[in-house]
Amino acid sequence: MISRYSLPEMAELWTDQARYTTWTKVEVLATEAQSRLGRVPASALADIRRARVPAAARVAEIERERDHEILAFLAAYCEDIPDDSARWVHLGMTSYDLVDTAFGHTLARACDVMLTAVTRLRGVLVDRAVEHWDTPCIGRTHGMHAEPTTFGHKLAGFAFAADRCVRRLETARAEVAVGTVSGSVGTYALIDPYVEEYVCAELGLGVEEVPSQVVSRDRHAQLLQAVATLGACVEQIAVEVRLLSRTEVREVEEPRTAGYQGSSAMPHKRNPTTGERLTGLARLLRGYAGMAVENVALWHERDLSHSSVERIAVPDALTVAHYQATAAADLIAGLEVSPERMRAAIDATGGLVYSSAVLAELLEGGTEREHAYRAVQSAANGVITTGGDFAALLGAEGIDTGPLGPERFLVHHDVLLKRLETLRGHQA
Repeated sequence: MISRYSLPEMAELWTDQARYTTWTKVEVLATEAQSRLGRVPASALADIRRARVPAAARVAEIERERDHEILAFLAAYCEDIPDDSARWVHLGMTSYDLVDTAFGHTLARACDVMLTAVTRLRGVLVDRAVEHWDTPCIGRTHGMHAEPTTFGHKLAGFAFAADRCVRRLETARAEVAVGTVSGSVGTYALIDPYVEEYVCAELGLGVEEVPSQVVSRDRHAQLLQAVATLGACVEQIAVEVRLLSRTEVREVEEPRTAGYQGSSAMPHKRNPTTGERLTGLARLLRGYAGMAVENVALWHERDLSHSSVERIAVPDALTVAHYQATAAADLIAGLEVSPERMRAAIDATGGLVYSSAVLAELLEGGTEREHAYRAVQSAANGVITTGGDFAALLGAEGIDTGPLGPERFLVHHDVLLKRLETLRGHQA
């Protein structure tokens, strides 16, 4: 992923050098297990442990000759090991015993970085939802004014979506944090299953139950689906911010730097560019998820059609999602909220947003439903066409609305707040 949408704590996991560092760790652990079984001399194990992680440039140099990255890595690694000891490296293993076990370890670490970011996003959403729990705003359906709600209510819905994303990522992490050290076609023909058990335990990984030489790619598809769903949930937040930022609405505004400039031609512009960026990145994540699903079906026990795809799709998806979740948390944390504009939007239609409350009272008072609906609708249409006051038009028809205000729609709001407080307790 380009540096513009990468943060160091995630990007550093996906460098070539980081990959070779993890491969070296797997090779050392496998040799330790073989030594415990009495198959590798202690002196060879000591030499293998002492060997340096090969430089990425050296591996690349050898790969240009051999056209095989794993053999190039092993050759570069063994250059720092005496010949008598080097022959014990990779004993009984096949390439993907190394690659997939290391991949599982890296994916587990990447998921932990992701979970930290998404947990922060959830916390920011909860905090700001509580802050604005009693800030009335208009709810909109089909883009049109519906009934009053509160801005805290909006944010609380996003907070629970973030919480579901956390749980999906936790489940996906458990599925991808696996390895296999089972030899060619996964039969353990030339390697004791103890080696796999030891290596995976030391790396904090589970074991592929019935390996086919590779870890099953449905695991990675599940992770990227969870990541794509996270992206969509962030997109939902971003779209709401963008809609509420429009000139004629201006209920919220993205945080701005002191030197902010929104347009090269129009100095007055204050554009919701962060929200737009988050929306665009969600499209990338959906594309990567589709690629991961395509990677599930391989020929027989394995082929290599998945490799080129996941070298790009998996690091890019996790890097983009991590950036997106982090940027979304920053956006919400610094979001400027205008309660005055929100209240003005509620009052802008002359009371129309209270039509459902009036209708409900008429029905409870014994008015036949069709008659009640038509009477209220007629008054509403009068407001729309003439710009009159809703309560006054209803009064002319003999309908007493009583006081009209947002509080009539918030009588059970404390129930929702208790649910949000439960989430805040989970956050703590």
